[in-house]
Amino acid sequence: MDMGQLDAVQIRVLGVLIEKERTVPDTYPLSINGLLAGCNQKSSREPVMELTEGDIIAAIDALKQNGWVIDHLSARVAKYSHQFGKVLQIPSQSVAALAVLMLRGPQTAGELRNNCERLHRFADISAIEAFLQELAERPSGALVKLLPRQPGSREPRWAHLLAGDVELPIASHLPSSENQLGLLTRIEELEAQLAELKSEFVALKTQLGA
Repeated sequence: MDMGQLDAVQIRVLGVLIEKERTVPDTYPLSINGLLAGCNQKSSREPVMELTEGDIIAAIDALKQNGWVIDHLSARVAKYSHQFGKVLQIPSQSVAALAVLMLRGPQTAGELRNNCERLHRFADISAIEAFLQELAERPSGALVKLLPRQPGSREPRWAHLLAGDVELPIASHLPSSENQLGLLTRIEELEAQLAELKSEFVALKTQLGA
């Protein structure tokens, strides 16, 4: 299955279904209203979204076509459950880790372990790193990748690949070599101007007899 088929709303819906299955099993499967509340939740979400009922329904319809989600019809209201682990053929520990990445964005292994606590309790960082490594080296296609460590960060972050590869903005806290040369040139110019102003000031004081 082409991972690029999943968009941001579909990923949020899947993440919420996985999360709520484990944290509030009594209300799972979820109704459209339950999904809407979970998707627009302000806490434990990055980014925070403001989806409509129509957005949720469209995402559910697309996910059902590809087997990610199944519905449970009843006399009162339709409810939905995910088939995430079954579709990808990965263990529940990996499902938990991916769900948190889907809901909260890129994280370090330590952050991910802490944030996974309610979905699955990993014994230590090395335990979650082992599952992440398996997901990154999956023969049928990587599901996560380790991002380059950003300037000012002590540890690299992991990101999911369910919407395709992760493109990082080209940014740096330090100026490039070309910019550094430009800054040095500008500093020299300002120093020269300052020296000229000092010379003119001294000459002016002399003329005034100060």
